[in-house]
Amino acid sequence: MQCRYNCGACCIAPSISSFIPGMPDGKPAGVRCIHLAENNSCELFDSKDRPLACKSFLAEPDICGDNRNQALDTLVWLENTTASD
Repeated sequence: MQCRYNCGACCIAPSISSFIPGMPDGKPAGVRCIHLAENNSCELFDSKDRPLACKSFLAEPDICGDNRNQALDTLVWLENTTASD
């Protein structure tokens, strides 16, 4: 599956604990990555600076669903289900 145009759910919903350029401590869940453009595309997508956590995420129908809202809902649920207290 290709990433959905104008989605960006994977750049908002999950937390990222590793370094991101401009976000040295990573990104908390629910916070928009600073590299997510206004059209919800990743400005680091083809960059060598793109974090491994981001490179490792692959769009999948079970995660991304049929639309952006389904993707956000699923990723928020996964984040909440797997978050350590």
